[in-house]
Amino acid sequence: MATTACTSTTSSLMLTYAASTVHPQDLTPSLLSFKSKTLSIYPLVSEIKSSKGVNFYAQTEGKSRPCRVVVAAALSSEVGEGVEETEGEEGGAVVTATVIPPKPKKGKAALTLKRDRTRSKRFLEIQKLREIKKEYDLGTAISLLKKTASTKFVESAEAHFRLNIDPKYNDQQLRATVNLPKGTGQTVKVAVLTQGEKFDEAKIAGADLVGGEDLIQQIKGGFMEFDKLIASPDMMPKVASLGKILGPRGLMPNPKAGTVTTDIPQAIAEFKKGKVEYRADKTGIVHIPFGKAGFPEEDLLVNLLAAVKSVEANKPSGAKGVYWKSAHICSSMGPSIRLNTREMLDYKLPSSA
Repeated sequence: MATTACTSTTSSLMLTYAASTVHPQDLTPSLLSFKSKTLSIYPLVSEIKSSKGVNFYAQTEGKSRPCRVVVAAALSSEVGEGVEETEGEEGGAVVTATVIPPKPKKGKAALTLKRDRTRSKRFLEIQKLREIKKEYDLGTAISLLKKTASTKFVESAEAHFRLNIDPKYNDQQLRATVNLPKGTGQTVKVAVLTQGEKFDEAKIAGADLVGGEDLIQQIKGGFMEFDKLIASPDMMPKVASLGKILGPRGLMPNPKAGTVTTDIPQAIAEFKKGKVEYRADKTGIVHIPFGKAGFPEEDLLVNLLAAVKSVEANKPSGAKGVYWKSAHICSSMGPSIRLNTREMLDYKLPSSA
C-alpha cells in the first residue's frame, strides 16, 4: 500500500500513480510527479457509475488496466490532502480522495441568501398588487398597505427611511422621538424609577409600575414586564448598573428619548398617548411604526407625515448632500412599497384632516 495526495479543480482532475513511497518534495501544486515508475491516466473519459464514483482506464507499457477513482462529493473549492491507494483485484487500483468539509459559517454569513429564500403563497399573491420599482404617492401607497395586510391578526404599519448619514460619526447620529397624533394602536405599559415626592406623582399620572431600588433589583433578576422605563435624574447613578440589561433591549432611560425627565407625569401621558422613539441603525436606516393597518387611511396618513417631519426636523448637523435616499412603507408581514420622496416632503394635509 502506498500513500499519495491529489489536488482537484472544477475543470479537470489529474492523478499519477506510483508504486513506491512518495516524498513531499516530489509534489507540485498542479500535477503530482514521482521519481519511480509512473502511470498516467488518460483519457479521462469513461463510464460514470454514480455521482460519487467514476471509472477510468489507463495504459502503461502497452497494457491496459482499469483504475477506479472514488471521489467524495466536494462541498468546497478547497480539497484537502490525504488520498489512499490500494491494490485491487486483477491488477487494478482503487484511489479514494477524501475531502475536508469547510468550517461552518457564523453570524450574518450563515443567513440564507436572498435568492434562496422561499416566500409563502400568501406573500407571493399580495406582492402582485404593487410594482417593485415604482414610486407611489402617499395616498396610493397607504391604500396598498391596507390591501397587503391580509393576515389573521392586525398588522402594524411601518415606515423605513434610508438617509444619507453614517452613524459611526457623532455628528451624523440620529435619535429622537415623535408624537403620533392618532396614536400607535398599542397599549403601552410604563414603569417609573423615582423616589420621594415624585413616587406618588407617578402613580397618580397612571404609571403601571413605580419603584426605586426595589424595582432595580427586580430588573436585575429578569423582570421585564414593561414597554417603557422612565427615570428621574436623581435615579440615574443607580440605573447605570442596568445598562447591560436594558441597553440591548432599547429600554435604557435616555434624555434624548424623553425617558429621563423631571416632569414624569407629562412623560407618562405622552408615551401612553402615542409617543414613539426612533434612531438610525448602523446603515443609516430609520424604522418607525406609525400605527396599525386597521386604522383609517386618513389616520395613517397623519401619523406618517408626523414621522417624516420629525426625521426632517432632527437632521444631524454632519449630514451632507441629499438627506433622503429612499422611503418605503409596509405592513408587518407585507411587501415594501416605495414612496416618491419629493412628493412626500412637499405633501400638505387637507384642512379637514
